[in-house]
Amino acid sequence: MAEVVLKGIRKSFGAVDVIKGIDLTIRDGEFCVFVGPSGCGKSTLLRIIAGLETSTEGELYIDGREVSQAEPSERSIAMVFQSYALYPHLTVRQNIGFGLSLARRPKAEIEAIVQATAATLQLESLLDRKPKELSGGQRQRVAIGRSIVRNPKVFLFDEPLSNLDAALRGQMRIEITDLHAKLAVTMIYVTHDQVEAMTMADRIVVLNAGRIEQVGTPMELYNAPATPFVAGFIGSPKMNLFPGDLVGEPGCATFGIRPEHVVLGNQGRWKGRVRHVEHLGADAIIHLDVPDLGSLVARTVGDTDLVPGAEVWASPKPGKEHRYGGG
Repeated sequence: MAEVVLKGIRKSFGAVDVIKGIDLTIRDGEFCVFVGPSGCGKSTLLRIIAGLETSTEGELYIDGREVSQAEPSERSIAMVFQSYALYPHLTVRQNIGFGLSLARRPKAEIEAIVQATAATLQLESLLDRKPKELSGGQRQRVAIGRSIVRNPKVFLFDEPLSNLDAALRGQMRIEITDLHAKLAVTMIYVTHDQVEAMTMADRIVVLNAGRIEQVGTPMELYNAPATPFVAGFIGSPKMNLFPGDLVGEPGCATFGIRPEHVVLGNQGRWKGRVRHVEHLGADAIIHLDVPDLGSLVARTVGDTDLVPGAEVWASPKPGKEHRYGGG
């Protein structure tokens, strides 16, 4: 395990500043997720930690050692990419043990390590198959296994599940978090998907335009988003955000209320007309058009009788409002 410390990390490509001064400590053994929209700098920051990009300014420490100028092979890290990058002509056994073979480790030792790794990842029955005979989730587990055998201090994941379908992504989220618990090793994971971040992370780093907006546990970010950006990014459906004076809150610049904290009934604060209803089974997402306010989204029970065209009153649940800026 290892602590990762970033001090004043900046990265520019010519005149374009991509990373604009990052100070961050990733704790020993932590599962830390970098999340943010496309172009926020999360993958660039991960590549700087990996040594695939060189920072323009700043210091980087892994396990107490300054590694800003160190080669990737000297950083005791292993990286799992979006693409599996498996050797198609090699079996699963050979793919997992490839790095050990290059290091000329004894065959018996390689076999023992590969078998143990395969058991951890539930790949024992697939060791003699080629990558083309595997599902996407199985290929990703092989790529992770190839990293595990290196016994790194830090695992880096760059959007590893984005090529999988929804069902496999859900399964692999659980498998990777289980793996973290088994290995008890520091993991840094990059994704644009806030659901992945919320369900996997010990702590989340929300990035926006090359800067950190907020760092916290999933529930800290959900319950107390520090900025309107975080408020709108964390949560699904995203938080309703309105100018304060538009909703009768002139003391704040921005007023927010999560869809699950909007109460619907025959009286309330805002009267709206149902534009669309998303039936999700246990829940339903109601999209309202509210005069002088615009679109308001509410989450309610799945067996709601609301239909498009119906009129309904909506109110924020007391104590669940979020206010930003202003006096």
